[in-house]
Amino acid sequence: MVTTRRGLLGGAIGAAAAAALPPGSATAAPRPGPATGRPPSAEPADARAPTAALWREFARSPFTHPQIPYVGRAGYRGGAEVPRRPVVADAVRDYGARPDGSADAAPALNRALRDAGRRGGGTVYLPPGTYRIDSVIRIGHDDVVLRGAGSGRTTLYATRSLTDLIGPYGSRYGGDKSSWSWAGGLVWLCPQARWESLTEAITAREWPFEGWTGNRRDAWRTLTTIRPARRGESTLTVADTTALRPGARVLLQLSDDADHTLLRHMSGDIPGAADYSWDDKTKLTSYVPYEWPCRITAVDPRRRRITLDRPLPLDTRPAFRPRLTTHIRPLTGAGVEALTLEMTETPQSPHLLDKGYNGVALQCAWDCWVDDVHVRHVDNGFLLVAAKACTLRRTRVSGRGSHHPYCCREGSHDNLVEDFTLDRRTVPAPPGTQLHGINVEGLSSHNVWSRGRMAMGTFDTHRGLPFANVRTDITLTNDGAHGGDGSAGPLYGARFTHWNITVTNHRAGCVRLDDIAPYSATVAISEVRPFGQIDTPDFTGPLRTRAERYGHPGTVFPPNLYDAQRALRP
Repeated sequence: MVTTRRGLLGGAIGAAAAAALPPGSATAAPRPGPATGRPPSAEPADARAPTAALWREFARSPFTHPQIPYVGRAGYRGGAEVPRRPVVADAVRDYGARPDGSADAAPALNRALRDAGRRGGGTVYLPPGTYRIDSVIRIGHDDVVLRGAGSGRTTLYATRSLTDLIGPYGSRYGGDKSSWSWAGGLVWLCPQARWESLTEAITAREWPFEGWTGNRRDAWRTLTTIRPARRGESTLTVADTTALRPGARVLLQLSDDADHTLLRHMSGDIPGAADYSWDDKTKLTSYVPYEWPCRITAVDPRRRRITLDRPLPLDTRPAFRPRLTTHIRPLTGAGVEALTLEMTETPQSPHLLDKGYNGVALQCAWDCWVDDVHVRHVDNGFLLVAAKACTLRRTRVSGRGSHHPYCCREGSHDNLVEDFTLDRRTVPAPPGTQLHGINVEGLSSHNVWSRGRMAMGTFDTHRGLPFANVRTDITLTNDGAHGGDGSAGPLYGARFTHWNITVTNHRAGCVRLDDIAPYSATVAISEVRPFGQIDTPDFTGPLRTRAERYGHPGTVFPPNLYDAQRALRP
């Protein structure tokens, strides 16, 4: 089908118009638009808003634009509406969970969720009430959903931390840092096999939170090698199609070489990346090979060609030894909906010593979701750890203050966080604590944060060379700080985009990109001033960045970059 530029922009008008409605709290009604499968309005929110020149450029070449990444397929099943799975169990009526908080409901909930998984999936319903949980709630089977009656009606009240329940666990990088500072949740979605190996790995002092190939990075099997292709292509020539089939989930792996040409490519191949000192960035190099889960949609054995469900995020150059491989079996089709997860209120721990009062974690989860969920008094709110194409929608973090309200790490790709709220903390921050905000790190790419209201925190790019991520249509009181160990390397790879961002306190740090992130785009952000945390670029020389409509948030078309990209999807 041939689509004209006029048609592209016309379709984008409809998608972007849906962004005119303000995101409410986690209990707000779904906003009509592409994410819900309902048609948006036919007119833009403000017909007088000028169309960004960068948007016109992007519409002509959406898969290969030098500054703006293609994220139009981020989220569950490429941005589809999440399914409404039938109720197969009532946790109160069928399993004896008590809605008055008088007894530990975790055993009943875990039995109900396990039984639903063994029967092939479905929803475990949690009626209105408050349910005390004294241990972790686990979802380890595909197509299983835990659903309350609404985030204002069903509450899980967690009494113990992950340190209490599983034990203190130090960092794989040494020192006394707590791994619960960036992993694990008291509602934990991860494959059953991964959960079963968790305690054993911790006891053996191994790292149980590795990415898509498990704790042993050599455990995967090569399915085929890939001929050279360019970023943005989705039809590839491979050496052998024997082990490939339509619908299969596979892993694209790209290795680095002695000259670090892969890491330089992730940085946009700018001259300064060649001069950067990569060899001493040991934490960063531990993330390589780059692992990108993808789905095969078509196989042509005669021509040895395959088609992927979305465009390549990077070139597949011979130096990267591109290949499709196996990976650990992910959790798919699972979700948590319509509840509040509240912790016993304890003081926030000093930086990197979190006890593990963590909210919802999605680990090695693919096409999973969280909808209408509110977490309170957490160390870490919502964690995406080696997660792929998951949607977090109508989520909220509130209470005494948190370390990572939202965390995206260990090779997490194509996730969507939309209609999210981060409330101002209810008590002053104790000395020695740290606040980040919406985090991304560890070679994570093509993730989107859309339609957010952040009363505190920042845009935390936590080193580890994340690239091609988008933050759009967000109002922010910018008072947090980014993190990241120096051995994790650069703050930004190429193609970060901040689009239509209102900064209420005009603080520049972590929001304005045009003087720090290579091949980035900063469009319609507030006028900001350098105070607080200000960073210097990791790379010398020209960064080839773009900026447009500086100082004019809310006056650009399209107002929401993700919604507009959704309208461009072939």
